[in-house]
Amino acid sequence: MASSTVAAAGLRSAPLTSSLKSSAASSLSYKSVRASMFARRLGSIRCEGIRETVDKTTKKEITREEILQNQELNESEQKSVFGAKPTSGSFYPRPEVERRPETGDKSLESIFAFDGAAPETINGRLAMVGILWAAVAERISGLTVFDQLYTQGTGLVFYVALVPLIAYASIVPMLNGESTDARSFGPFTARAERWNGRLAMLGFLSLLLTENFIHAPVFQTFF
Repeated sequence: MASSTVAAAGLRSAPLTSSLKSSAASSLSYKSVRASMFARRLGSIRCEGIRETVDKTTKKEITREEILQNQELNESEQKSVFGAKPTSGSFYPRPEVERRPETGDKSLESIFAFDGAAPETINGRLAMVGILWAAVAERISGLTVFDQLYTQGTGLVFYVALVPLIAYASIVPMLNGESTDARSFGPFTARAERWNGRLAMLGFLSLLLTENFIHAPVFQTFF
């Protein structure tokens, strides 16, 4: 009995062997990995839930039948702005069913073609941001757009950072087979965005030309 007590006391006071330490470390590492995986899974579930909610609120499925019907009935789809009739497999103009991301080629070459979905979308969004940025920056700094971009230089840094960000955010849905027409939220529709983008492109070009002639910031001089 005494020997058993001494042996038990010796076990309690003896230091942990390397194998026991390794086992304890492995257990802690396993628990850490499990906790990390659980947190990642929980974050993924939350993101999927947010995505489903956004899709349910804003996304509209565009079918091939709807595209073909619009292609037949819409007069603007019967010929291009230059008067050419859309021809299957041609460089320009292509039928709507071939140039749309939902039913056509989803390659970058197709998306960035002259009649592709990307050029007008990206340029319009950049122009809308640009005209708003010019209005605010000119009032604050008193510099023209050219001076902000090239003389001072800070505007060029923001521009270089903004272009790939907007381009990437615009291209990814198209590569996944979704055009801008598939999204709408109240007054925010693809049609409204296209017209606002076109007006912004014309406005931004007019701003650059006007400031080149008067050598003064338009938004500070006239507003």
